[in-house]
Amino acid sequence: MGNDEKRPSWVPEGGAEGFACSVMDGVAAGHDGISSYKTAGKKKKISKYSRPKLTPAQLAEGVLNRDRGLLGRAITLAESNLPAHVDEAQEVLKTLLPYTGKSMRVGITGVPGVGKSTFIESLGYYLLNNGYKVAVLAVDPSSSKSGGSILGDKTRMERIGRDERCFIRPSPSSGTLGGVARKTRETMLICEAAGFDVILVETVGVGQSETTVRSMVDFFLLLMLAGAGDELQGIKKGIMELADALIINKADGDNELPAKLARNEYERAMHYLQPSTEGWVSHAFTCSAIKDKGIYDIWKVILKFKEVTTKSGVFDNHRRQQNINWVHDMVDEHLRNLFTRHPEIIKALPDIEKRVADEELPAVSAVKKLIQIFEK
Repeated sequence: MGNDEKRPSWVPEGGAEGFACSVMDGVAAGHDGISSYKTAGKKKKISKYSRPKLTPAQLAEGVLNRDRGLLGRAITLAESNLPAHVDEAQEVLKTLLPYTGKSMRVGITGVPGVGKSTFIESLGYYLLNNGYKVAVLAVDPSSSKSGGSILGDKTRMERIGRDERCFIRPSPSSGTLGGVARKTRETMLICEAAGFDVILVETVGVGQSETTVRSMVDFFLLLMLAGAGDELQGIKKGIMELADALIINKADGDNELPAKLARNEYERAMHYLQPSTEGWVSHAFTCSAIKDKGIYDIWKVILKFKEVTTKSGVFDNHRRQQNINWVHDMVDEHLRNLFTRHPEIIKALPDIEKRVADEELPAVSAVKKLIQIFEK
């Protein structure tokens, strides 16, 4: 076909001066209408910015050499739900396992607005100045509608975020129990293998489900506020009986005296609660994270906790039990995935859900029916 034949019918007769129009040969389209020119004898150009694929052995070596880039990639691999990535992540973890277990794992929780991120930054800053290497695993709440997260903790922790000895990893909670990402345990092990002395795990918020946090850390800190109506409820069980120490934060300025009074109330209440850790008596303290006040005292308590529990054998026994609990948690998760992905369950579930919603079928009967379908 000549160039004249290719010209559209709307081009002016003989062409017009200054008329900008060029006609190019078309390309063969694939079955979905997308051009297939990429495979027409052309070699795909690889961007100079693309990252080479690494083997699990190379990733593990990078983590052990404390390469921050490869550390991030190893954690991303561990967080992935793709079956191929899960297998690769397990290979990485198997290599790293002998180098783990030497850090102090501290869980930090509290009501929204209590100042968890500010407290972690203040504690992290103190630890860095005293020769420790710190990893912060900050779990952000995922939206129940969109599934997205802001992941802004690294931005809020400017003081420690710039330090090479600190590694901050924001992760979406993905709707998991206790606000802790499903892969937080694996992330913790990877950070330990990379040589971090202290792992700080910030959780989403407070609730009975915070037992999930307790099941993966050595020391559990609960941050509270004075004057929030919590003092009168201090006698209640629940989250308080999980705490190895209770901190009244924002004890500065006009709030210093109310914070001390709140500490006294909580201290009395904790006498009625069963200790969170065998052989350890939990106490209440005050601090001002924004003014770095009381941070040294809190770290001293954590070190004392490790000394006491290591001497009694509770520390090691606690970690051994956590590993066993981890196995059971993973089995529960795997069985749940098998159940929800079963073809017959997928087929039957919408009708059963509708009957339950319409109050035609009791929930217990619905569960029995689904399990019968699954067991067939």
